[in-house]
Amino acid sequence: MCCTPLAPANSDRRSRSARCQSRRGGRDFPQNSKRRREAGRALAGCKSMWRGVSALASRAVRAPGRWVTQTRCPARSGPVRPEASGVLGALTRWLSAGSCAPGSTIFALSSGQGRCAVAVIRTSGPASALALRSLTASRAPPPARSASLRLLRHPCSGEPLDRALVLWFPGPRSFTGEDCLELHVHGGPAVVTGVLQALGSVPGLRPAEAGEFTRRAFAHGKLSLTEVEGLADLIHAETEAQRRQALRQLDGELGQLCRGWAETLTKALAHVEAYIDFGEDDNLEEGVLEQVDRDIRALEAALDSHLRDARRGQRLRSGVHVVVTGPSNAGKSTLVNLLSQKPVSIVSPEPGTTRDVLETPVDLAGFPVLLSDTAGLREGVGAVEQEGVRRARQRLEQADIILGVLDASDLASPSSRSFLDTVVAPLVAQSPDSVVQRLLLLLNKSDLLPASALAGDTTLLETPHLLLSCHTGAGLEGLLQALRTQLAAVCGDPSTGPPLLTRARHQHHLQSCLDALSHYQPATDLALAAEALRLARRHLSHLTGGGGTAEVLDLIFQDFCVGK
Repeated sequence: MCCTPLAPANSDRRSRSARCQSRRGGRDFPQNSKRRREAGRALAGCKSMWRGVSALASRAVRAPGRWVTQTRCPARSGPVRPEASGVLGALTRWLSAGSCAPGSTIFALSSGQGRCAVAVIRTSGPASALALRSLTASRAPPPARSASLRLLRHPCSGEPLDRALVLWFPGPRSFTGEDCLELHVHGGPAVVTGVLQALGSVPGLRPAEAGEFTRRAFAHGKLSLTEVEGLADLIHAETEAQRRQALRQLDGELGQLCRGWAETLTKALAHVEAYIDFGEDDNLEEGVLEQVDRDIRALEAALDSHLRDARRGQRLRSGVHVVVTGPSNAGKSTLVNLLSQKPVSIVSPEPGTTRDVLETPVDLAGFPVLLSDTAGLREGVGAVEQEGVRRARQRLEQADIILGVLDASDLASPSSRSFLDTVVAPLVAQSPDSVVQRLLLLLNKSDLLPASALAGDTTLLETPHLLLSCHTGAGLEGLLQALRTQLAAVCGDPSTGPPLLTRARHQHHLQSCLDALSHYQPATDLALAAEALRLARRHLSHLTGGGGTAEVLDLIFQDFCVGK
């Protein structure tokens, strides 16, 4: 290519060259000519490169949504990725390498493992568009957020893999905030494996780690940390109450509440710092510090109220401890099997069959329950059964709700009277304002009582109770209704009221915020009072994810499956 010298220096260069040649006797040394030729070629190469850059930029301006035509993979068959020759090709490959660096785009199976009708495979990252081009040989992306039917082929061999519904979500309007691709394929294991292997062969893609999609959504501001936890709880929800609570947290109710508290602290801190800087200025309004003090005290009351209800949220997430207890051979194991609808415990007419604590998770009236069957409470037994009795009493102390079971046909026996005196009486004596454990007293085997004797036997009990027959099922509906009432009192209604604190982390940060506010004493030292407000605001920020450490984030995202 011809190289044209730069215009501004032409005349000066010619005059300087002439003068130099005249001083050397008109001779031009060979090495000087060689240097000029090399310089000319270098200049020509630079101009060619910049013309390529200009052409690439013009092409992008004219058609920003146009996709480069694919060619065949070198040394392999089938369509792979766009290539070009010369300077433009080198520049295109260099720009592509910068935007789709290996490991920057992730892919995973988002639906469940195993054979199913439809499986969902997703990608997230800058190379998602390249993945779609490589698998579909498409010149243009499908309409955003619309399903399109495409034939998927392996990018190297060109072998057809499946006909799939393809959904394209360009960032930032996507779940993660990045370019995302969803492939809805048939759920056969061979199809899923083939598509995953094909994605793995695309440059710049790698398998996702557990929770990495959600972590990217958090990093791009799509979800707060409390919303991330709500999403994890929704994925693991097993009961209706858990689903409602998780959905409220995912919708951001807890985060909005915390942000409101943080705004109160920010406003209070601004007023205190303004008073520190301009305390003697007459322009400050009267009663600024008094209003701040009222706001802080109201915030302390709100935090204290939520902390007192923190146990409700944790019960709702992990399950309410319901312990079945009573004398031997009263029908406790039969009741556990009836409530759980599966044979959890061995049932035998021989007393002392259950000698250890047997636990099973149960969905009772839409609430998560950890139901425990325990050994019968009696004295004068062998060492093994005595250990079971000790464990039963220990578990009894940890219970949220106690189901006390008595044999309705044997209320006057020493074991029944002892149970009433040592277990039932202390629970009944609790103050209604400070109920630690709730009791439901059940008189089982009511089917064994004649109608004439039923009233006489039950007058022995002054405690409210329910009649039940585990054998016939009589009274079961009344028991479930009573349990529903008690569980709602223990867990609260997840559909109404303020958001619940479902994790120990929430409780820790709110307690730390409340502790910091206890040091807010503006009458003593305004500087220390301002520092207390800053510390309290920092703890609220940690609760929603601001300034969270990597270790805490790692623990939270480990609860997610791969592909979420």
